[in-house]
Amino acid sequence: MATIAAPIEAREHRQDFLSGTPRVHAIDRWIFVFTAASFIVVTLTGFIPDSLEKIAAVEAGQRPPFPLVMHMHAVLMGSFLLLLLTQTWLMATGRRDLHMRLGLLGMILAPALVVVGFILAPTMYHQVWEGAQHAPSPMREALQNRLLWLDNILLLQLRIGILFPLFLTVGLRARRTNPGMHKRMMILATVMAMPASVDRITWLPTTMPASPVTPDLYTVLMIAPMFLWDVYRNRYVHKAYWIWLGVGLPFAIAVHTLWDTDWWHATARQIMGV
Repeated sequence: MATIAAPIEAREHRQDFLSGTPRVHAIDRWIFVFTAASFIVVTLTGFIPDSLEKIAAVEAGQRPPFPLVMHMHAVLMGSFLLLLLTQTWLMATGRRDLHMRLGLLGMILAPALVVVGFILAPTMYHQVWEGAQHAPSPMREALQNRLLWLDNILLLQLRIGILFPLFLTVGLRARRTNPGMHKRMMILATVMAMPASVDRITWLPTTMPASPVTPDLYTVLMIAPMFLWDVYRNRYVHKAYWIWLGVGLPFAIAVHTLWDTDWWHATARQIMGV
């Protein structure tokens, strides 16, 4: 594999850094930093107003306090996004040795984030389920509708829980033999988790809850600058994007096919054990 990856990476290196103007060289390096920074901006834009609203509801006694696992997930996801930004910045500024040492932290954060995510989803689901069983009649209908929404959201959560670690694994395995694959797959893995932030930006046009079209469209939009620059600069579509599309497309089809179907609502309840 290394003998195949080496000439590929050499070609990318020549195209990315040995041709073009200084401005082009700068974009080559900083487009990944820009993309990682945009993930943080989107996350803050979505989660800060949403979190403040939920905190106010907790203080008013309109919803139960946040479970500990939610705080853990927020800390881990925030740390991972900051690490991604730091790693892209280190490479853009030529600090490869520090980038490689700091990458060990990502190998700890990523699996922890996946595990906590798989704990968080049923925790929040059961919290709403318990409320729907014991709430007064006026609130019970609203909570039942909330459960239907959580059934559908589980489709997106399962997709993230499978594809996020899968793409990260591809990226991490390529870190020594194919840096071009590595840096792209780390971005493409992370963007899989971004719909959770985008869906909380209330002023964006959305097809939710009727359809998951906009989460997928916004996911593509967030990587569009990186992808378009790649195609313009290198005159071909990098293999990382084909892997991302080839693996992700069947999952997207499954999500859209199952969304809000009676079969899926029944299956989601079985998965959640209620």
